[in-house]
Amino acid sequence: MNCIELEVSRTIPASPGEVFDVWIDPKSPGGPWFGPGKVILNAVVDGLFYHSVTHEGREWAHYGRFVRLERGKVIEHTWMSEATKGIESVVTVTLEARGHDTLLTLRHTGVPDDELGRSHEGGWQYIVGAIAERFAKPR
Repeated sequence: MNCIELEVSRTIPASPGEVFDVWIDPKSPGGPWFGPGKVILNAVVDGLFYHSVTHEGREWAHYGRFVRLERGKVIEHTWMSEATKGIESVVTVTLEARGHDTLLTLRHTGVPDDELGRSHEGGWQYIVGAIAERFAKPR
């Protein structure tokens, strides 16, 4: 099976440490683990996660293991779901200070090159956008 790499980047109006903390806390609005029907998350190296999200009228389960966690710098975990055909892919989130902001770059490697695999890009754009909105300054 052919695999692809997806990349999503966005400047977030917060420090790298603040973005990191929201990303790994399932109780933080805007984070990727916030709001799904069920979340089990142990955000430590070799800690496991499971979360289920409702999309297009059905439940989608996601599983993985944290590989690398460096506060304010990087979050890396494996990612498996029906959309990856059970193949273990890898998500790497890098956080770089840009003045008072953070450049968040997410790379998802080993994604099947098909419609379901490519659909991860829209999902990651939504999640990164939710984090940016969480830190958006009121106008």
